[in-house]
Amino acid sequence: MKVSLFITCLADVVYPAAVGRSTVELLERLGCEVDFPKNQTCCGQPAFNSGYHRETKEVAKHMIKTFEDAKYVVSPSGSCTTMLHEYTKLFDDDQYWKEKAVKLAEKSFELTQFIVDVLEVEDVGAEFNGNVTYHTSCHMTRLLGVKAAPIKLLQNVKGLNYTELPNKQQCCGFGGTFSVKMLPISEQMVDEKVDHIEKTEAEVLIGADLGCLMNIGGRIERKGKPIKVMHIAEVLNSKG
Repeated sequence: MKVSLFITCLADVVYPAAVGRSTVELLERLGCEVDFPKNQTCCGQPAFNSGYHRETKEVAKHMIKTFEDAKYVVSPSGSCTTMLHEYTKLFDDDQYWKEKAVKLAEKSFELTQFIVDVLEVEDVGAEFNGNVTYHTSCHMTRLLGVKAAPIKLLQNVKGLNYTELPNKQQCCGFGGTFSVKMLPISEQMVDEKVDHIEKTEAEVLIGADLGCLMNIGGRIERKGKPIKVMHIAEVLNSKG
């Protein structure tokens, strides 16, 4: 099965070795042939969330053309995958581009969503020893609707002891520009998230959105907590 990787800005620039490589190796181990369209850019989410919709349309058109020939588009980010789906609303006033946006949305999947719903795999043969909890990011669960897939995969990882995160539905306080514009509120939100993580006694916090993990991980580091932060691709690609 041919898959085109949408790597996202954070995975490409900040976490290429850990997340990018793990995503590719995991997909290849599951029988996928992975390609990487080099013309891909940011999905336009920062501009879109800041109200610059006209500028976002230009980015969206570029991304639609970049992945036009792909059979499947897979990304290690629920948030950025959600943005690809948002293109359909962005072009409500342009039928030509809306049809193209719909086609992109129909073949675009977050990594765990693709593994469970398309490949129909719930056990990837991973092994990871440790006590973990999982952060459910807002865009991935509330907008993209991916809730069960990551938990199904984690529960089948050999050696992994999973504890559900209390108040998991609460935002971590990142929200892109929200964490910059509303810093005092964002700080209180991420502190609450760290407190809830501590209550699980987890050694590792796992997530599927790098913006959230960067935000929570940064706060964990500043508070000197002995909790490791990992993307789910790293865990699912682990062999003990």
